[in-house]
Amino acid sequence: MAVTPKSKTRELIEAVVIALFAALVLRQFVIASYKVPTGSMENTVLVGDFMFVNKFVYGAKTPDWIGIPFTKTGFDVPWFRFPAIAQPEPYDIVVFRYPVDPLLDYIKRCIAVGGQTIEIIDKKVYVDGNPFPRPPHMKFIDRRIFSRENESFEVFDPKLGSRDNFGPVTVPSHHYFVMGDNRDNSLDSRAWGFVPPENIVGTPLIIWLSWDSRMPAYRLFNKIRWNRLGNVVR
Repeated sequence: MAVTPKSKTRELIEAVVIALFAALVLRQFVIASYKVPTGSMENTVLVGDFMFVNKFVYGAKTPDWIGIPFTKTGFDVPWFRFPAIAQPEPYDIVVFRYPVDPLLDYIKRCIAVGGQTIEIIDKKVYVDGNPFPRPPHMKFIDRRIFSRENESFEVFDPKLGSRDNFGPVTVPSHHYFVMGDNRDNSLDSRAWGFVPPENIVGTPLIIWLSWDSRMPAYRLFNKIRWNRLGNVVR
């Protein structure tokens, strides 16, 4: 019985479909690219940094929402998380779904995990009474120190104080307290509370592109921050 050779068009379509399926699987369960949209982690990561994010180290999840891309039109579906290689620890940088709006992904530094107590005294962070290590590119942009009674920066529980004098508060079991390295310009756990485990997405690996949108268009070559390419995010 003769076998009819596949047409080149059909072979091309099959190859494209297989490649797209493989890319979707890799993005969902292994590694994905994310763009940093805000300056809350400056100067560790900058606005316009594109990063590869390791999604399997904390246990990749099957899709938990199906809907129209770039909209909030859709519905939740049952999901499953694969076994994790590790769990987020203090000082790790984590990508997670914003608890207030799970359709948004945030990136912050893990400060404390379930069972640990965090306190901020005059901008200095303490975990279980010990000073939290200062990330090398962390910064403050506001010289003012808000007292506990200052309400300029909204915190998730007014009894906990303010932006610069906060706590002490113990992190619930299996939850995470996160903060941006740009400490005075970060909407983080001080404002909206703890990150639940199901919101954890992964941890960034390297910066594969850094695009400075503020650079004029005629300086196209300089819009790429060449010195950041390949930098390990830590």
